Amino acid sequence: MTPHAILLHLIFLAGLAVLSAGGVRAMIAFGVMDHPEGRKAHEAPTPKLGGVGIVLAYLVGILVLYRFAGFARLADPYFRGMILSAFAIAFVALLDDIYDYRFIVKLAAQVAAALTAVLTGLYVVAYHLPYIGGVDVGPFAIPFTLFWILFATNAMNFIDGLNGLASGITFITCVFLSLFAAHANGWFTYFAAALLAAGVLGFIPFNYPRARIFMGDVGSQFCGFVLAMLAVASSRFESTELSFVLVPMMLTGALYDVAFTLVRRLLRGENITQAHRGHLFQIAHRSGLPAWAITLIYWGFTLFGAAAAWVFLAVPSHYKPMIVPVPLIPPVLWTLYVVYRAKRADVGRWSH
Repeated sequence: MTPHAILLHLIFLAGLAVLSAGGVRAMIAFGVMDHPEGRKAHEAPTPKLGGVGIVLAYLVGILVLYRFAGFARLADPYFRGMILSAFAIAFVALLDDIYDYRFIVKLAAQVAAALTAVLTGLYVVAYHLPYIGGVDVGPFAIPFTLFWILFATNAMNFIDGLNGLASGITFITCVFLSLFAAHANGWFTYFAAALLAAGVLGFIPFNYPRARIFMGDVGSQFCGFVLAMLAVASSRFESTELSFVLVPMMLTGALYDVAFTLVRRLLRGENITQAHRGHLFQIAHRSGLPAWAITLIYWGFTLFGAAAAWVFLAVPSHYKPMIVPVPLIPPVLWTLYVVYRAKRADVGRWSH
């Protein structure tokens, strides 16, 4: 891109960040409250629905690009299903924030959105998935894609438990993904990631380090859903050496925390659909670590994953499978540290 194009893009994205901030302020005034309870970290009623600002900025950005920047041509028709599904999941999550649906209703909406994204054309991309960590997924590409979308969507929802945690992870991932995509001329991925980054940027000052509002499910599920599909969209640009694994590598800290917690609870015979305070970041907080520090640690995991992703793109193909698991190193060390702190602080039963 020319310096002039870069400047125009930055001005456009800054405008979307301001629009997002305006939407967040409106949701503070709207006043749908998240009340404290045993499994939550906050101690006073706090507005939620801050994710509405993120979704609003993303929607306006998509519409502007479609109208004035030839985005309809740039985004192949099957990506439209991805975009529409993302807004559908945000709408259902918004209703859930207001009316508090049962888990099965939320899961059904997520499955429907994921199926819509795949059946309206994302399957074309899924069949172009490259080797996943050195393993060819072959005929399992479609089931893998559905599982990935559902897991990533819920992982970002579950990890949204401390100020700035989910939003910061999303912002860092989107910034680096857009840079990787721009370098590789993967323009759909570049624009889609940059729009989400702009929307989240408008939200973060209202949520970190002191929360005036939370993003709610409407924000966390939307971010997770878009990130999940951008991972698959990235795989379509194999010729430009992007890869599906870039997004999971950058999200490793969040994905590992959720996967570790789910496996631990399953092995203990616990109900995984029941709310709890047993995630690693929650145990660290219960052991006495300040919330702002835990958030910074998870941002560090994301930055480490981004550095590993950069190396992944730079090394020859036969070295790439060795780079994919590298982002797991900090979260595994973090697990050992959290276990040590939990014992020292005598936090008791993890999942309650």
